[in-house]
Amino acid sequence: MAQSAAPRDMFIATLWMLGAIASFTAMAIAGREVSVDLDTFEIMFFRSLIGIVIVVSLGAATGKLARVKTDRIPLHFIRNICHFFGQNMWFYALPLIPLAQLIAIEFTSPIWVLLLSPLLIGERITRIGAIAAGLGFIGVLLVAQPGAGPISAGIFTAAFAAIGFALSAIFTRKLTSDQSITTIMLYLTVMQAVFGGICILLFSDFNLPSATSVPLVFIIGCAGLLAHFCLTTALSLAPASVVMPLDFFRLPVMAFIGMAFYTEPLSLLIFAGAALIFGANYLNIVYGQKR
Repeated sequence: MAQSAAPRDMFIATLWMLGAIASFTAMAIAGREVSVDLDTFEIMFFRSLIGIVIVVSLGAATGKLARVKTDRIPLHFIRNICHFFGQNMWFYALPLIPLAQLIAIEFTSPIWVLLLSPLLIGERITRIGAIAAGLGFIGVLLVAQPGAGPISAGIFTAAFAAIGFALSAIFTRKLTSDQSITTIMLYLTVMQAVFGGICILLFSDFNLPSATSVPLVFIIGCAGLLAHFCLTTALSLAPASVVMPLDFFRLPVMAFIGMAFYTEPLSLLIFAGAALIFGANYLNIVYGQKR
């Protein structure tokens, strides 16, 4: 079973998770709005430039920048290629499918971690893990609803985003054994700015954000970093079995925003599928280490 947390730590972790939910929500709304002005490569490029300024400023102010390591750059490169791919797919899917559907598919990322970890870092799949993967797959079918019509590009790219995030999480797990958060975040922002710039040169016409898009790009850059900081801090205070159910509240929040501001219908199948995916993830977190 997962370790318990002190009531005070659980309360503080809850507050940090509320910050993470608010940040992820702000990034999704800003990303959807700015997608009419910038393509995904441009969004990633400008987001990363803002991230560099924030990480370097905070790292210099706290004295942590001088302790950035350079010994695992190849692994940082692989990790950031995976994250760059996943985040681009996520931004691409953002205006194409309902927000609730996008978040529900994103929740499959831990299932992909479970399935890919044996191939990449030699972790075994337990019996509970196999059951969780099966339940997660059924949940995906409910969310994607194959047979109700052709599966859209938005669903495909959202699924690829979840795989990209899973690969990023696996390699991040390896990096955190001896790399500081400042080191990881610095390479994240710098490398993805380079990746975004290269993709713009190869596949896109470079466009500066319009006057109305500048605040949105700034929100994306700040909210992305803040969301991951809040989530990491929450996990440092309470076990994943406590934090993860709180993250699930992103789904109804996004569903309400989609309904209120984008006239997206509420689908009970999406909620049912997301609940099954959540249950599979929770089962694996709490009991997944048992045979």
